[in-house]
Formats: sequence, C-alpha cells, structure tokens
Amino acid sequence: MDSITQAVLGASIQGALLGRWQGRKALLYGAMLGTLPDLDVIIDYGDAVADMTYHRGFSHSLFVLSALALLLTWLTRRFRPNPNYSARRLFFAVWLALITHPLLDAFTSYGTQLFWPLTPTPTAWSSIFIIDPLYTLPLIGAVALGLLFGLRDKSAKAPAIALLLSTLYLGFTLSGKYMAEQRVEAQLAKQGIQADRLFSTPTPFNSLLWRVIVLDGDYYHEALVSWFDRTPAQLGRIPRGSQLADVLAGSSAHARLVWFTDGVLRYDQIGPHLVVTDLRLGMTGFHPFRFDFASRQDGTWQLAQQVQRWPMDRGDLRRLALLWTRIWQPEVDVPLVAWADELRKPLSAKLQ
Repeated sequence: MDSITQAVLGASIQGALLGRWQGRKALLYGAMLGTLPDLDVIIDYGDAVADMTYHRGFSHSLFVLSALALLLTWLTRRFRPNPNYSARRLFFAVWLALITHPLLDAFTSYGTQLFWPLTPTPTAWSSIFIIDPLYTLPLIGAVALGLLFGLRDKSAKAPAIALLLSTLYLGFTLSGKYMAEQRVEAQLAKQGIQADRLFSTPTPFNSLLWRVIVLDGDYYHEALVSWFDRTPAQLGRIPRGSQLADVLAGSSAHARLVWFTDGVLRYDQIGPHLVVTDLRLGMTGFHPFRFDFASRQDGTWQLAQQVQRWPMDRGDLRRLALLWTRIWQPEVDVPLVAWADELRKPLSAKLQ
C-alpha cells in the first residue's frame, strides 16, 4: 500500500493501544513503525527485476519483524521504561504496528515475501488496489482527531473504531474478489475453457470493478466484472506471446520474475526488443512493470546483461473515467483487447 496508508495504520494501532499513556507521541511512534519496512526501497539490487522482486523481501518478513519487535520492546523497557503499561502490552503494540504493514501489502497485487527467508511464491491476495481511499480515510480521520484533541486519559476510541472500519472494508474487498472470480469461472465452464491460471484484482482506486485475467496457453483472457453487472462476464482473448519465453530459458532474472509473479506475464517483440510485462499490476494496456530482457541482433536474440525497465507512458485519465463509468453502467463498452494491443507498440507510437 502507499506510504500514507501504512503510516496512518501504524499510528492508529499504537494510538489505540498506548495512546492513553503516550499521548500524541503514540501516533508519531506508530507512524514511524508503520513505514519502517519500506525503507528497503533505498537498496539498489543491481537491475530492474532484482529491484522489484527483492523489494518486500527481508524487511517484510513476519519472522524478521517479530524479532525486531522483541528487540525494540527490550530496548524501550531498558532505557525508557514506563510503569503504567506492561512489557507485554508494549510488545503487542510494536509488533502489530510492524507486521500489519506486510500483511496489508499482501492484500495488494504486488507480491509480499511474508515468510522470508523461505521462498514460497510471494503472497498476493490482490483484493485491494495499492491506493484505496475508502480504506485509508477512516484511519486519516482518526489520526487527525488524535492530533487535534490528544489521547491521554481517554479510551482512544477513534483509532479503534477506524481500525474496525478499515478491517471490515478489507473483508468487503475479499467478497468482491470472490464474486468476480465466480462469475468468470461460470463463463469459462460455459465456453469450455480450461484455465491454466486465474488472477483477479480490483481496478484502480476502487473495489467495485474487477479485472480478471485467465491464462490459457498462448493466450490470456481478460474480463471486467462489477458488483452491479446483470449480464454474464465478457471475455476478451489476447495473444500472450508465450513462445518468446523460450528465448529467456537461460535468464536467471526471468526465472525470478516468473517465480515472483506466479507466471502472470506476457511477452512482446517491440522492434528488436523482447519485452516482458507483469499483467497483475496497473490496468489493461497500462502496466508499470515491463522489462527489456533481450534484443535481436543479426537474426539472433541476445540476453540483456542488465535488465532495464521498459519506458512507460503516463497513462490516460480518460480510460480511468471510462472504467469509473463502467462500474455503474454495465452496458458501457471498454475495449480491453484494443488497449492490450497497444502494449506491442513502441512508446513513441503510443504518444502520437
């Protein structure tokens, strides 16, 4: 999730648990703890794929953060003891402020390595967009009230209520994900499509309209599903270019990207370049994580010595507006296949 959300989440947790003793400082301490795991972004891991796939690694590990919570609790009790609350309560507050960061990240599509140094496929429950105002606003409101009126000698009800509301909202996003997948699976069964993999994620900034991606051999299907739809999901069939993956058989960076994304990728030859796109993130035709893996020279593919991000345009607000309209009006035609086809165009052609 975005840094503001993580900060107000940590602040709300510490405010609810320790605000009556620490006052406004609890909000500051909680905000610092809530953003601490993302400091790994300052580390340069060597290339674009490494920077993406090592982020949300050790710093988001439940094992590492639990150990850090123990250390911070011991240091606080050793050098800044407060007899009004127990070490157990302090540990619980610090631990929750830390681990809720990666747990909330795991609800997004990116992929979070909750069990590092173990290496299962990174967790991506993908039920909430990386920025979702409906989740964040109650927490911002609670923190603002705490800063204005203080928390000392009070029950800190505002942070607790905000945490309850935001948690209930997460539950609602999970129900939306289930709804979208069930509707698409019904269409797959009707059309006799055997899916290799199915991935669903909310469209930008909301949890009412969902993108569902279905991998099907050399193709993938995309559908949009809204809570307000009254007709079956419409599947758009799009070439995935999976045969180009054979070119990357010797690339450790590609193998790591496949592991990180669980294979929800597409492959395009754009001019002399082989570009790999993470389909999970962004929206159809506008995906922020695209990588230039190889170039074709004298009829043969040469793997890049250092994988770079493929240049990306700034997106299109008109498309966001169309998606917003699609939430409420199922009859609106969203040209998913045409948008997806633009991924094969050089950036200069898209900007013309």
